[in-house]
Amino acid sequence: MPVHYEMREAHIALITIDRPEARNSADMEHFKLLREAWDRFAADGDAWVAIVTGVGDAFFAGADLKTYVPEITKFQKRIAEEGLTEIDGYRLDDGTRAVLRNWPLYKPVIAAVNGFCTAGGMEMLGGCDIRVACPEAKFAVMEPKRGLFAGGGTTVRLPRQIPWPQAMEFLLCADLVPADRAFAMGLLNAVVPRTELLDAARAYAHRIVVNAPLAVQATKQSALQGLYFDEDLTHQLRAAVRELRQAVAAGADPSAAADVLERLGKELRSPFEKEAKLSSRIFQTEDAKEGPKAFAEKRPPVWHAR
Repeated sequence: MPVHYEMREAHIALITIDRPEARNSADMEHFKLLREAWDRFAADGDAWVAIVTGVGDAFFAGADLKTYVPEITKFQKRIAEEGLTEIDGYRLDDGTRAVLRNWPLYKPVIAAVNGFCTAGGMEMLGGCDIRVACPEAKFAVMEPKRGLFAGGGTTVRLPRQIPWPQAMEFLLCADLVPADRAFAMGLLNAVVPRTELLDAARAYAHRIVVNAPLAVQATKQSALQGLYFDEDLTHQLRAAVRELRQAVAAGADPSAAADVLERLGKELRSPFEKEAKLSSRIFQTEDAKEGPKAFAEKRPPVWHAR
């Protein structure tokens, strides 16, 4: 399998992109396999943290331009003509889900960057929470050099994750950036020798899995919803607009529109309000009782993720 999913240690999933003959770039099949690996991690109750890495001299190089563009063009045409959302397990969102673009994965993800991290690799890196790299790793948003556009989330995520001037240097110059420079720019947590890369990633994972998993996930959820608060707001407003349009088209009583607006007002939440709601939910879990109890009894806590 060109994308491996392993559970070598308790609660830690290791996802490895294994297509060195194409510098770990992806055609339609490999985007599908990577999306399936993330779906598996999201659904696996025993997997609390994921580490993603590559083999050879590349981490992930995004789409294999020689094969992916003609494949996806034909696929999009079939989807439109046949009125389907999926064909033989392939979906239109395989590419974006594979690079963790704009979907609610609240389990922590650690990137162990073993080499070139370009195009879709940078897209996926933006969806990773902790990033360690070896000195040989290089980073780039290279799409502008080929007349293309980084549409997997990087132009939205990168300026929110590192300082604006650094992000724009990445996005506009489209140069290969060495690991030490990427670290100085705030893109990475650490640069370690290649032989120590996975050990360093596992060390971060071990520091995370000793904590209560539901509390960790809620913490990441609150952080992401605060950083990308406009996403939730946009979806809620669009839903309300659709409902209002349908009510008007159906000649509904004006009170129906008032009801939609009233409900929207109740559903809208600021990031701090979302944080308070998550906090309330976590304090009601069994793990929230176990943590203080273990502390009082001077023993390690036993988390049950409930």
